[in-house]
This record gives sequence, C-alpha cells and structure tokens, in this order.
Amino acid sequence: MTVQISIELPEAAFSALRSSPETFVQEMRLAAAVKWYEVGTLSQSKAAEIAGVSRQEFLEALSRYNVSPFQVTPEELAEELMRE
Repeated sequence: MTVQISIELPEAAFSALRSSPETFVQEMRLAAAVKWYEVGTLSQSKAAEIAGVSRQEFLEALSRYNVSPFQVTPEELAEELMRE
C-alpha cells in the first residue's frame, strides 16, 4: 500500500535546483531518507525503501551526502571491542 502526499512549493524552487518536479521529488525523498538514517531513525533497508532506491543505490547516496554507512561512532566501536 502506498500513500500519496501533496506538497505545495514555489515554482522557482525547481529552477533554483535546476530540476524538474519529478526529479525534485525523487531527490527530496532520498535526502529525507539519508537524514533519517544519519540520525538513527531508520535502518539502511527502510531508508532505501522510503527513498525508492535499492540498498546499493542508497549506500552510494550516503557517500554523495558524506554520511557514514555505519551507525556507530569510532569511540562506540572501540568501547564495544574493549568489552569483548
């Protein structure tokens, strides 16, 4: 099941971003999913689903947005390794 959401945007938004409305919507979905993944709200697979891309494409997008694919900090990882 899908839900359709309508958002009103000024027409100038598309020219400012040099994109068509369709491309803008796809990029907005991807940007939102990347951010939600970055803050820990979503898993990679759920974020990819929301963005409408494969998990591989989502990982590539994380790189473009300079977001780590890992949801733990180096400090948290070191701490976890010290406990083992």
